[in-house]
Amino acid sequence: MSIIYDILKDIPIPKMVKVKQSFMDKEIPDVAEAVRKTLNDTNVLERIKEGDSVAIAVGSRGVSDLPILVRETVLAVRNAGGKPFIVPAMGSHGGATAEGQADVLKQLGVSEETVHASIRSTMEVIKIGELPNGLPVYIDKLAYEADKIIVINRVKPHTAFRGPVESGLTKMITIGLGKQKGAEAAHSFSFKYMAEHVQQMANITLNTTPIIFGLASIENAYDRPVKVIAVPAEEISMVEPELLKEAKSLMPSILFDSFDVLIVDELGKEISGDGMDPNITGRFATPYANGGPDVKRTVVLSLTRKTHGNANGIGLADMTTKQVMDEIDFEKGYANALTSTVIEVVKLPMVLDTKELAVKAAIKTCNAFDLNKARVVRIKNTLEIGEIWISESMIEEASRKSNLEIISDLEKLDLS
Repeated sequence: MSIIYDILKDIPIPKMVKVKQSFMDKEIPDVAEAVRKTLNDTNVLERIKEGDSVAIAVGSRGVSDLPILVRETVLAVRNAGGKPFIVPAMGSHGGATAEGQADVLKQLGVSEETVHASIRSTMEVIKIGELPNGLPVYIDKLAYEADKIIVINRVKPHTAFRGPVESGLTKMITIGLGKQKGAEAAHSFSFKYMAEHVQQMANITLNTTPIIFGLASIENAYDRPVKVIAVPAEEISMVEPELLKEAKSLMPSILFDSFDVLIVDELGKEISGDGMDPNITGRFATPYANGGPDVKRTVVLSLTRKTHGNANGIGLADMTTKQVMDEIDFEKGYANALTSTVIEVVKLPMVLDTKELAVKAAIKTCNAFDLNKARVVRIKNTLEIGEIWISESMIEEASRKSNLEIISDLEKLDLS
């Protein structure tokens, strides 16, 4: 690829400064106590009878303090006389296999040792109904056979659609507990109809199965929980839309409306279903969601260890490296894409030999009038944007923003 080196060798890479972004930082001081309090205050545990088997549905998202949320729910169920066990509720994630889904939970810190309950993973489902348009509704077989079901999830904006409820309890009931078949059914008519289908399918599940409550969390911009609330099953449809509004008001963002190049150090499924959250990057895989900054080129430099080769979302990048390509387990990403019917997330970007060449390619093709003044932002990942790097050409704008603080000297971009 000597011609590529020749084309890019003189492309300038700007020096950058580290910037601290300030967001609302209120958080729950004691998450375990917050879980115990909401379970007691809402009286949801009274729905458990002595000896009831209780399936606790846990998903694949990077929910803050997830092991604590699950552990405290397990202990509370046991104290109420129930016999709790954990079921993965993550649609087609984990390679759409029972072993893969159990491993995803383990990677998130949810194991028999940490939450004091057995993990029972299966991809078998039971069909419990269908919508008027013929879409079938499924639920995890082990959960269906339990006496009671509880779902635990964070409420947040979705990456591919907008509606009264997006990512949270309702979606977990429909898609998470529906496993691969349920996820496939919910996605089969595209994200254009997802908002209404998720609610309609969840209503069937709530009316057909012994779901007793959901434990919802909301996080601040630093991915710390600000609210944990137990929601009785019959109130989920009313409460979750309000929780979503609150969650959206707390979302972090890159505090610049537009720039030329976004460098993302790492992409991974545990960070976002799309590997990197489109709400942060401004790159969406469907036309049914929007937001974030206007960015001309996006570069992904690596995959996280916890993503285990699942590069779902790499298609939203313009450039990446040969190292990333060598680490991709295409089967995992393809399973997600075929289930969701969104194939944009697994398309391939331009692949360069090194990180430096990938960044130079992004700068060269960003069409800035002066490449020496290209506006470049670098983030670790879309979950951690409390501190970011910005190029020298953006310093003046940053200095005018009260919620930004420059915390380093100008430095050469480290692409080792």
